[in-house]
Amino acid sequence: MSHLGMLLLGLGLSWLWRAQVRLDRSGGWGRRWQRAWIHFLLPPLLLLTTALALAWMGPWGQMAGVGGWFCYGCALLLLAVAGGVALHWIWEYWRSYRRAHLQALAQVDLHGSPAYVLDLEIPFAAQVGVWNAQLVVSRGLLEQLDDEHLRAVIAHEEAHRHYRDTLWMFGVGWLRRLTGWLPNTEALWEELLTLRELRADRWAAQRVDPLLLGEALLQVVGYGVVEQPAAAWVGFAMAVSSDPRQRLQERIDALLQQAESGPVDPLPHSSSIRGWAWLGLSLLPLLAIPFHT
Repeated sequence: MSHLGMLLLGLGLSWLWRAQVRLDRSGGWGRRWQRAWIHFLLPPLLLLTTALALAWMGPWGQMAGVGGWFCYGCALLLLAVAGGVALHWIWEYWRSYRRAHLQALAQVDLHGSPAYVLDLEIPFAAQVGVWNAQLVVSRGLLEQLDDEHLRAVIAHEEAHRHYRDTLWMFGVGWLRRLTGWLPNTEALWEELLTLRELRADRWAAQRVDPLLLGEALLQVVGYGVVEQPAAAWVGFAMAVSSDPRQRLQERIDALLQQAESGPVDPLPHSSSIRGWAWLGLSLLPLLAIPFHT
């Protein structure tokens, strides 16, 4: 296949894959999680590996064909843009992390979790950072919630830390900015954020009363849904979609179900393997490199 054919095939498959996405929220958490990951990651990864393959092979050789230099330039441009977006994303994360430290009133211990307190009246809690995330809470949260409900919020935030949500948010957020022009990017992004919160709620509900967690969520949201203030913040009741009330109802319903029947719908190991196999398709363009002449 010529380089121009590879480029057009990569663009076409990425666009068509995303264009046919239809989110089905009637399934269980595990299946929704896997589908959202595959649909979100596969198209941009396919584009990046296609660009890497074209850049590696260069504009020469029999496979280059018509438009060899054009394809080579497009590949280098995409990789340069990807690098630029990544650098800007890293800078935003660093600035957000620094701002949380500089604006903190004090560092306190909340039920065994060190936290920075910000001088804000609206109650919220969030993890800030990438790998070694730090807990940040507002003065309003400490004033409005009693000890039991505060413990439930901290358990939810510990779930984000347990799953390294700030780390994968860094990578997924980068891909979102890089390929926001693909169809359904925002819909899949909101789905991933919602499923992230459902996972954290489920983890926390195994350690505190699910009803307490639901009550804490309603109390915090009762003061207003907080817009995400910065790239690196993974919060308890921040806006994660264009319809926050619907997502809130979904979280409350899941907590009520867990209170009645316990944890539900784990992701089977076999499904996880199938998910990785689907993502492995994005590496196919790299197979053209050994055959380049």
